[in-house]
Amino acid sequence: MFQAVSGRPAANRVDSRANLLIGTESMQTNPIKQTLQAGGTSLGTFVFEFNSNGIARIASAAGAAFALYDMEHTGWSVETINRLISTTPRSEIAPIVRVPATEYHFVARVLDMGAMGVMVPMCESAEQAERLVSYAKYPPVGRRGAAFNIAHDDYQAQDVAGYMQRANQEGLLIAQIETRSGLEEVEQIAAVDGIDVLWIGQTDLTSSLDIPFQFDHPDYHAAIDKVVAACNKHGKVAGFMPLAMDEAKSMMQRGFRMIAYSGDLWIYQQSLRAALKELKAQESL
Repeated sequence: MFQAVSGRPAANRVDSRANLLIGTESMQTNPIKQTLQAGGTSLGTFVFEFNSNGIARIASAAGAAFALYDMEHTGWSVETINRLISTTPRSEIAPIVRVPATEYHFVARVLDMGAMGVMVPMCESAEQAERLVSYAKYPPVGRRGAAFNIAHDDYQAQDVAGYMQRANQEGLLIAQIETRSGLEEVEQIAAVDGIDVLWIGQTDLTSSLDIPFQFDHPDYHAAIDKVVAACNKHGKVAGFMPLAMDEAKSMMQRGFRMIAYSGDLWIYQQSLRAALKELKAQESL
């Protein structure tokens, strides 16, 4: 797709273009990916319920490095995700989207909206992981369609070739390991170039292993160890969404370096429940 250009004189257009590219370089840097590649830990949260214009800024003010917007279990449309991404201050907090399936029309569209990362659920093979990479990367690495001067580049003029190369480097790709088949193929999935994070979906994984919600079961802990070992072997990062602080600390000790602490609805509900319980106890004194 051709990018739009203004009707200004050529010399002015070149000068303006150069100035815009300075800002674009900064915008395209993905701090989450940089942190993980440097061996650090990135902490954020999931967003399932509160699709308000302020949710990303609230999470950022709390110290979250990323907001992971869910399309798999929420029923949110691409229009809702578009608004959430557009109200996310990307210089402060990275918007990541879990799409409902490994399909081009989900992956490429959320990236064009400005998502800085994509998660796919139930990744079960290297071929599926390779499709994610293909859908998310521009040629020659993948087949992502080229459109510029739109949301993902802040509507700014681009050095297109340089931008495409940088976008391929900076986009964060997350494959969820949450089925028996995915666990059996985890070595092959981890070996796929372009995949950055293997993320355990604990509820689906235990269900697939015929031990639903048995998070103390030895088969579940063996699965965790297998995923972490595959990550370490192939230079990937292990990711997880803990629902409690003890679980978060335990997973970090076991080698997980991308942590989405709980989700908006549970954080709100747990905090409110604890406060109301304390107030009711005070009332009875």
